[in-house]
Amino acid sequence: MKKAFTVLAGGQSAAPQPQQPTFRVQVDYVEVDVVVTDRQGNLVRDLKKEDFQVFEDGKPQSINTFTFVDIPIERADRPLFAASPIEPDVKTNERPFDGRVYVMVVDDLHTRFGRTQRVKAAGKQFIERRLGANDLMAIVHTAGPTDANQEFTSNKRLLLASLDRTQGRKLDSATANRTTEYFRTRDFRQQGDALNDPEDAERAFNARNTLQTLKNVAEWFASVHGRRKTILLLSEGIDYDINDLIPQGGSNHRDASMILDETRDAIAAATRANVSIYGIDPRGLTDLGDESIEIGSFPDDTSLGIGPGSLQNELRLAQDSLRVLSDETGGFAVVNRNDFSTAFDRVVQDNSSYYVLAYYPPDPRPGRAHKIEVRTTRPGLTIRARKGYVTPKKAVPEKVNTKDIRTPEVRGALDSPLPVSGLTMHVFAAPFKGTAPNASILLGVELRGRDLQLTQNGKIQLSYLAIDAAGKVRGGNTDAVTLGNLRPETKTRIETTGLRLLNRFEIPPGRYQLRVAAHDSNGGNVGSVQYDLDVPDFAKAPFSISGVALTSITASQLPTAHPDEQTRGVLPAPPAATRSFPQNDEVAVFAEVYDNSGNTPHKVDITTTVTTDEGKVMFKTEEQRDSADLGGKSGGYGYSTKIPMKDLAPGLYVLNVAAKSRLGNGPAAERQVRFSVTPPITGR
Repeated sequence: MKKAFTVLAGGQSAAPQPQQPTFRVQVDYVEVDVVVTDRQGNLVRDLKKEDFQVFEDGKPQSINTFTFVDIPIERADRPLFAASPIEPDVKTNERPFDGRVYVMVVDDLHTRFGRTQRVKAAGKQFIERRLGANDLMAIVHTAGPTDANQEFTSNKRLLLASLDRTQGRKLDSATANRTTEYFRTRDFRQQGDALNDPEDAERAFNARNTLQTLKNVAEWFASVHGRRKTILLLSEGIDYDINDLIPQGGSNHRDASMILDETRDAIAAATRANVSIYGIDPRGLTDLGDESIEIGSFPDDTSLGIGPGSLQNELRLAQDSLRVLSDETGGFAVVNRNDFSTAFDRVVQDNSSYYVLAYYPPDPRPGRAHKIEVRTTRPGLTIRARKGYVTPKKAVPEKVNTKDIRTPEVRGALDSPLPVSGLTMHVFAAPFKGTAPNASILLGVELRGRDLQLTQNGKIQLSYLAIDAAGKVRGGNTDAVTLGNLRPETKTRIETTGLRLLNRFEIPPGRYQLRVAAHDSNGGNVGSVQYDLDVPDFAKAPFSISGVALTSITASQLPTAHPDEQTRGVLPAPPAATRSFPQNDEVAVFAEVYDNSGNTPHKVDITTTVTTDEGKVMFKTEEQRDSADLGGKSGGYGYSTKIPMKDLAPGLYVLNVAAKSRLGNGPAAERQVRFSVTPPITGR
């Protein structure tokens, strides 16, 4: 099984469904993303296959597949009374993924500590203002703990939290170090002695680390086909002089050729995977005046080549590294610019509307480098595309653990960076208190009935993994449901309503991504969902609340495999993933409130409200609990209520379950669930 994504080296507009490429996922196709603009920089959208010419190593190629991708920019819907969208507690793959895909590589190793906030500000601007609700982004840091990284998500809160863990670790400039070394040794220096940078070896290591990170991300990205893939590199550039290839006598500057090779490898990996790199220098317009001031005075001996000019040369080389990485992979570099807004608009534009061309390579032998040139027969247009690629080396089949019972389809869906559509799934995960220090996770999966082939002895395999912030698998299971000889009425119910599967597993507190995949062995349909889950430390938090489990009369019609024993006695039907209820339905709610201050007498207030999108309270119920019920110990209060839908007009609502201890002035522990009400179902 592949490890999770951990690659450290050391205004909404209504729009039709965008056209998506339908390429066969085979290595014998070469895909080329092409951005075409006119003289004013506007995207050109009306070109046809006949308007393009593709050359490999100077020879024209036949374009076998052609499409224009036009992805809408969607904004997250939020209640009018809320400052930010309410994070959904149910995830689904019902709608095939049709957004943009970004990996933000935060180059801590090439960011000065004092400029850390500039990196955060630049990244925050892109995430908050440019990331659409239909987009996915992952964040990778080149240094620091692995739990600073963030798996693919559309959750801006998680992305911003990962970005906030940035900490610049860039070394002082070689000019500054050599100046310090000069003044330290000038009284006993001999004529012709080399003046070395004491941190040259570490500087080279940092450069290799960043380039290897880019290479690893690009290689991991290669499994995503048929769409543009982007690396946003937030970096001050590679901080190593690659022009000084032949060290002079006594010089410790020996790694320039190695850094050049690493640069070529990173570019080759990106072009091979059809990944575009956008190098973004968060310093903006700079002349390194602040660093010059820190140095103070330079050596009087101009023959040493140390002074303001050497600082400028370092700046030029670092920015050139961003330009090369970007230009060679079909992106562009953002350097010496204080206005990131315009550049970020271009990045989004590049990834929203573009052409995808595909052709069979004339020389498929592995490991060969080839140049690509894309032209158009229409004059006056500018084309940006990758400039080459390297044919992949012969893949070595991955060894499969003989004890791994998962089907290849399930393994592939779990390893996929993007959710897989085909077998429609609705997934919810609610954390409850487990065996300390763990939490008990109630995982519910609902499969759409019409996606299942309900043949005799049909089998559905369900597998899930809980991956922590460091990329380690901390829990999971694989199970199979054999449908057997279904009675006609049961088969009809499943075909009409679907099938629900419930599971329980325990994991420690922390931040997780759940990967859930299901495969119908008969029909062949497979689907997967990626679910972001925060698990509180119920054992240590003074006062907290579990996840919320919901069910309803309508939801009870769904046949359930593996019912959850822990909620059987507190809910009238199995917990459900549906969040849309007809007006003639009744919703049952269950949650647990955990109180670790039971040894001090106090009261606890539990309130449930249903609020319209405009903030009007349509339903409210209040209960009071007494710490005496806990017998002077830490414990919890089970809480349930029922909400009739008949008094709610069709529309969107927010369910809020809040508990507040009267002991102290701490905030309320609460959970919010967004749901909709629809007209009544006739015939009931």
